[in-house]
Amino acid sequence: MTRRDTMTRRATMTAAARAARDHAGPPARGWRTATLRVAGAGLLIATGAIHLDLYLTGYRSVPAIGWLFLLQVIAAFGLALAVLAIPGRLAVASRLAAAAGAGFALATLGGYLLSVWIGLFGFTEVRTTAGIAAGVVEVAAFAVLAALALAPAPAAGPAKAPARFPAQIAPATARAAGATAAGLALVALVLLGTAVAGAGAPAPAATGTGLKTTTIGGTTVLANAKGFTLYWFAPDTPAASKCYGSCAQYWPPATGPAAAGPGLPGRVATIKRTYNGHPLYTYIGDTAPGQAKGNNLNLYGGLWHEMRASQ
Repeated sequence: MTRRDTMTRRATMTAAARAARDHAGPPARGWRTATLRVAGAGLLIATGAIHLDLYLTGYRSVPAIGWLFLLQVIAAFGLALAVLAIPGRLAVASRLAAAAGAGFALATLGGYLLSVWIGLFGFTEVRTTAGIAAGVVEVAAFAVLAALALAPAPAAGPAKAPARFPAQIAPATARAAGATAAGLALVALVLLGTAVAGAGAPAPAATGTGLKTTTIGGTTVLANAKGFTLYWFAPDTPAASKCYGSCAQYWPPATGPAAAGPGLPGRVATIKRTYNGHPLYTYIGDTAPGQAKGNNLNLYGGLWHEMRASQ
């Protein structure tokens, strides 16, 4: 074999190896991108489903919060569809959809944290399983969709001009942005854990012993010893409360001795405590005595009414 033949053979083998490498690279990259796309869309659908369930089981009746929940549901499902439907070859549109989904997940988590810490539009959240699950899903959705937004675009063909930002992101920029996104996800997870640990069950000010009356909007209603309005739940019976689990976190049962103040015409008894056959509850939305924000709300499968003294 001549030297020229040897060089030709080596060149042929090198070209073949390069072609094999180039051929093998894109499918592997495409598989990772497809996995991120499906996972990100699935997480958006999950958070949308949680918010839809909460909306249908009562949040739709909460002023301001109700329509925000509906907007979150629509946005979550719409973004999930966009992430799934936009093909990877449309690099700019695909990146924008993923980035929008990541931003939505982070913003939704931020709203939840605000509602736990200081309240949002007069509504204060408490620790519930649905809230914790939604928060974890939103952190995961942000991380996955941020990774998808920064993923390498499909390689351009030999006849195509090199892609520019945002169709193609420089490796150094992608690494820096990825590290920032990972840091944000970690901070979000820590904040979620802190908020969940600090959130609790209903504030102690919403409970108390003894019953008395107070006047709200010209109506004489029943209140606990600290002046917080007491409510009754339409689905309840004199022998059974239908509000338990997360419902009881938003509507704490009135506890304490079954003692009525002077001038109350009703009959006081206990499951937890009843008045004229109605189990009694406070509402976490009432942040001060003299409020009745829970009156006529439709939450957790039924209507809530302020307990009138003459009822």
